[in-house]
Order: sequence, then C-alpha cells, then structure tokens
Amino acid sequence: MVLNYIWVAFFLVAFLTALAKLLFGGDTEIFTAIMNSTFDSSKSAFEISLGLTGVLALWLGILKIGERSGLINSLASFLSPVLCRLFPDIPKGHPALGSIFMNMSANMLGLDNAATPMGLKAMKELQELNPKKDTASNPMIMFLVINTSGLVIIPISIMVYRAQLGATQPTDVFIPILLSTFVSTLVGVIAVSIAQRINLINRPILLLMGCICLFFSGLIWLFLHISREEMGTYSTLIANIILFGVILLFILTGVRKKINVYDAFVEGAKEGFTTAVRIIPYLVAFLVGIAVFRTSGAMDYLVGGIGYIVGLCGLDTSFVGALPTALMKSLSGSGANGLMIDTMKEMGADSFVGRMSCVVRGASDTTFYILAVYFGSVGITKTRNAVSCGLIADFSGIVAAIFVSYLFFG
Repeated sequence: MVLNYIWVAFFLVAFLTALAKLLFGGDTEIFTAIMNSTFDSSKSAFEISLGLTGVLALWLGILKIGERSGLINSLASFLSPVLCRLFPDIPKGHPALGSIFMNMSANMLGLDNAATPMGLKAMKELQELNPKKDTASNPMIMFLVINTSGLVIIPISIMVYRAQLGATQPTDVFIPILLSTFVSTLVGVIAVSIAQRINLINRPILLLMGCICLFFSGLIWLFLHISREEMGTYSTLIANIILFGVILLFILTGVRKKINVYDAFVEGAKEGFTTAVRIIPYLVAFLVGIAVFRTSGAMDYLVGGIGYIVGLCGLDTSFVGALPTALMKSLSGSGANGLMIDTMKEMGADSFVGRMSCVVRGASDTTFYILAVYFGSVGITKTRNAVSCGLIADFSGIVAAIFVSYLFFG
C-alpha cells in the first residue's frame, strides 16, 4: 500500500504544482513538458530493461554454473553463521545465502552490472521460500534494505565523473563516501532488525562488524598513503580483476565437477530474457511517476522550502545546493547522476556544494528503482515496511553525508 500512496502522490503533487504554474505564473508549456516527460521516461524504462537483458543473461548463466557445480551451496554453508543471524528465516545452507553474499560483494565493489543479476537471482530464491507470494517476506525486506543502503567500497563512477569535470583531486570524496554509506547501511540493518525483532548482539555479528571496521580502517589508511592518480587506477584494476576472477572460478569449478558448463550457462542465460521482460511494467510505473514529479517543478519547490526553513532556524544553508541530488537519489540513479553533474558544472567540481553532491550521491542507492526491479521480478505487490526502512537508511545516509562533507570540506 505504501508504494500505491507514493505513486499516486507523485502524480497528484505534480498536477497541483503544474496547475499553480499555469494559473499564477502563466506557464502554458508546463503540461506539454510533463506529457513529454511521460513518453520519454516510458521509453527509458524499456531501454533500461533492454540494456539489462544481455547483462542478466551473462550473470544468470554464470550463476547457473555455480549452482550446478555446488559452489554457491559451499558459499552458503561457509557464510551461514553470519547471514543466518541477519536472515533467520532462511534455512542454513540454502543457495539464497550464497547469492546474497555475491550480490553484496558486487555492490561493495561498485559493480552495478554484476550486482543486479545476482540480486535478482537471490530474490527469486527467496520467493521460493516465501509462503505469501504477493507479500514481501522478512528476508526479502532485509535484503532489499541492504541493497538500497548502497554500501560501496570503491565509488568508481563518481570519481570518473569528477575527473571528467576537471576536479583537482577527483578521489578526495572517497573517504567521505565510504563513511556515509557505512552509516546508511548500519542504520538500515538496525531499522529492519528492530522491525523484525532480530537480535544483532551475538558473537558472529560482532566479529563481522569488527572485521568490517578493521577492513575499512586498513582501506582508508592505504588510500591515504598512495597518490590520487594511483587510487583511481588501483581501485578500477582491483575491481575488474576480482570480477573476472569470479567468472573464472565458477567456470573452473564446473569443469572440476565434470558438468557441462556450456549447457549450464545457456540454461541460466535463458532466464535473463524473461526476467528483463517481467520488470518492464514496474520500471515504467516508477520512472513515469518520478519524471512528472521532477518536470512539474515540485522537486525544486521541495528543496527551496527546506532551505527556507533551515535559514529561519539560523543554520548554514550551504548544503542546500546538494539537496536535489540527495532527494533524487532515492528515486532515480540516472536522475541523481544528472543533478550531481549539473551541480559540479554550475558550482565547480572542487566547490563545497560540488563535492557534497558527490558524497550524498554515493551515500546510498536508488531505493524506489531497486524496489521496483527486485520486487517486480518476483511479483511482490505488498511491500510491508520495506519502503520505510529503506527511506530511513537513505535519510541517515544524507545526514551523514552532510556532516562528513562539513568535516572534510567545510
């Protein structure tokens, strides 16, 4: 029901905003612009789905090899002490745990094209355990919120955008993004755990948190002691080596287990096409709703209102220029990227607002896009508290990004 209210609100607010512009501002082109945005966004939804088809076919084929060879089951067994605490409703050793781990690993490395097929595979396996096929289960909600919190170790694309726009130090947002996205993920997991009454105070979880903190500390120390140019080169190189290593590992494991890896790949790849087709209606619905909301000018009024209230409170309003990117981030990844780039072009890549827009963009992921794709792929229509928990993670990431940006760049 939450999605229903949000979707309807997009259109209603857009209509009222456009009507006010027409009656009081004399903007006779506003409704034409809104209708054009509906056609453009519908086309974009189809193109996104079409673009995903090849990637889905590749990775679902690779995952099928891992499933046939038993590698995913081995990963699930190895990780079950930790993941079973976060996903208590998933049986120990279930293949979904392996797919969840692979999806999380790809996200952390900033490998979006690999993460989405792995996430859809995990969601399909979780649906098999779901007693109510139209309602999101507890593991589905936890998995989705972890995805929407956007824990990324190496934000490659953001650093590339900064380099293209002439930033003196394109990688200076690396540590702020790392800290912000960690806060977003932590708060998201805690929010879901409270809602589902999951006890996080246990040895495996505490050990995992300790290892993560040590890893992050070591990574930050390493990147502080190499040059900015080396940072970008090494992060991209490491991510690509790991990605190709995963593909090779799956294939060689299949060969060692004496399965027909080619047939297994083809069988898995066939699922990519059907999955891509299945998500088209959900993508069209959300992208159209987001487009009319943005085109009507409602987003601009929302940001301006926040800035006005902050100013009345006597607080610094320097961060307001980054809010369009922060708010769009939950709705559309491409829209947030566009706003981030526009901010850097207008204000300067090395300006405070330009840097903050990059940090808030990397603080979490596109909640509604992920929700539409992942839940839409398995026909979930009742999302329960997935949206609210995802937005809590988003909000915490935005707040953390603002504070961290002031700490590093203010």
